Amino acid sequence: MTAKAGPRAHPVIPADRDVAELDIDGRSVRLSNLRKPFWPALGITKGDLIAYYMNVAEFLLPHLRDRAMVMKRYPNGWQGKHFFMKRAPAHRPAWIETCRIVHRSGNVIDFPMIQDEAALAWVINLGCIDLNQWYARCDDVNRPDYMHFDLDPVPGSDWDTMRQAALLLRDALTAQDMPSYPKTTGSRGLHVYVPIVRGTTQKRVWSFTKAFARDLAARHPDVLTAEYRVARRPAGRVLVDYNQNAWGSTLASVYSVRPRAQATVSMPVTWQEIEDGIRIEEFNLLNAPARVRELGDLFAPLVAGYGRVPLEDRL
Repeated sequence: MTAKAGPRAHPVIPADRDVAELDIDGRSVRLSNLRKPFWPALGITKGDLIAYYMNVAEFLLPHLRDRAMVMKRYPNGWQGKHFFMKRAPAHRPAWIETCRIVHRSGNVIDFPMIQDEAALAWVINLGCIDLNQWYARCDDVNRPDYMHFDLDPVPGSDWDTMRQAALLLRDALTAQDMPSYPKTTGSRGLHVYVPIVRGTTQKRVWSFTKAFARDLAARHPDVLTAEYRVARRPAGRVLVDYNQNAWGSTLASVYSVRPRAQATVSMPVTWQEIEDGIRIEEFNLLNAPARVRELGDLFAPLVAGYGRVPLEDRL
């Protein structure tokens, strides 16, 4: 567990007007439609969403920095139509850094990167509710520094089964001397991350997680499945989804607000909390900052330079 963080000044998002131009660390950021309802039933506005991200920025930014950002925009709030936007808009501030990625098709995309609070506010102002960053840093987008497992409920399963699935995965990773860090998805399931020594290609990371997930599901078929085809997944199980490690796939970042009715947040949790029965809906846009300030960043090992698993030794 990390040390508790002391108070830190953050930009104040005005609640009494729709448009504001703020100085954030010496950069001018124009914010718009601040009073627009994003969760009308909860009384949460677009301005409240931006304010949340400013409040957790010091914990969030290390997980986003130097990584391409896939933007998913909800201009009319969580229930409105959304669209994906990969390319950084042409009319963007000069200080928004980009990450150029060449796709297999030959298509070249300049993704925006969130390097500081000003860039974070600018991206959220575009209507991005959750944040989906690339799994590898921009200086080598093919070599990630973590692998992850997306635990997703198959119809008929319940939360107790989800918790059981997560603990089975934890124990299997521990048996291989792999430290693991769980977080709620903020949606339906749990994400489990493992920090790895950077150097293994994304394809080999995907191959490892695929073999690991299939072996684990074969040993616990009453709880888990790794079946790729939806129609063949047995009801009541939890999917150990390894395919989110595939090239170009992303998961919602830690501390991301999710476009769900309760404005839930993807929150790092401890394994003890999972054993004790913690639930997804306990963490939302309104209460998450207080928890993060009390506990610090439980996902700090994912950006630390120590304790990483040398995956090449296991392939």
